[in-house]
Amino acid sequence: MEFREVVRKRRMVRHFTSEPVPAEVVDRIIATAQHAPSAGFSQGIVFVAVTDEATRQRIGEIAGEEHYVKDGFHPFISQAPVQIVICASEQVYHDRYREPDKKPEDADEIDWPVPYWHTDAGCALMLILLAAVNEGLGSAFVGTHHPDQVQALLGIPAEYLPIGVAMIGHAAPDVPSPSLKRGRRQLDDVLHRERW
Repeated sequence: MEFREVVRKRRMVRHFTSEPVPAEVVDRIIATAQHAPSAGFSQGIVFVAVTDEATRQRIGEIAGEEHYVKDGFHPFISQAPVQIVICASEQVYHDRYREPDKKPEDADEIDWPVPYWHTDAGCALMLILLAAVNEGLGSAFVGTHHPDQVQALLGIPAEYLPIGVAMIGHAAPDVPSPSLKRGRRQLDDVLHRERW
């Protein structure tokens, strides 16, 4: 599939069939996500792939699936045959930027103007969503309001923050988000050349 087509087809799918996704497809999607930018090549982003139905149900509860259902959507979080929990370790980045090739001469480590671990996690997430489309699948993402509960459920170490859940599966007809009525902003509204 052409890259532009993959990007144009990417959308938040909110209904999935029960057809399973082969493990090798999940592996390819995660291998693609490993090519996301990584500040200092820290590689502090890791993934937990969940296919067990009971665990998916519990993650759906933690991620507030009931609210989506009350708003007229399908129970798409628990329904997706694969949930990929994206986790970021701030500590991995601090450790990396204390190494000799990254550590400033006059400080213990760099001054963090932006939390690069969040940036890198977002980049990895987008690659997951695009890789799923490239595999002919649907995908979506939700955050979680209770990362500590996801950590406990999945045995994620304390230093890794689960930033959210990507759902992967075969798309079924779904209810479009009412937010889409807003329309996409024009390029001239978002692109400034040379200066704002």
